[in-house]
Amino acid sequence: MDICIQKRSRRSRRRKGLRKTLRGTPMRPRLAVFRSPRHIYVQVIDDLAGRTLAAASTKDKEFAGKVGGNSDAASAVGRAVAERAIKAGVGQVVFDRGGYLYHGRVKALAEAARAAGLKF
Repeated sequence: MDICIQKRSRRSRRRKGLRKTLRGTPMRPRLAVFRSPRHIYVQVIDDLAGRTLAAASTKDKEFAGKVGGNSDAASAVGRAVAERAIKAGVGQVVFDRGGYLYHGRVKALAEAARAAGLKF
């Protein structure tokens, strides 16, 4: 079996386990992270209504020309999503790391969002 397929299946299993307990509500929406080799994407989601309240990624226009696959870019995205979420009236979120280890880019994004004012 190819190593990439094994990694994806392990992440999928971890993600399913997390999503059994994590739910985004109107009071505490879910801060969901997706990490690709080149970019990082994050959304603030109200699962009950099925709506995305705020989102940011390294593909946004404000990050054009910057490297998207490193911790500095993840920190910038974390700050941006926190500002957008606070502007949308969200102060507290539930952190959904999406099956990724809380390390590197995912950790940088979470710490930057906390520093910008989101509570989780």
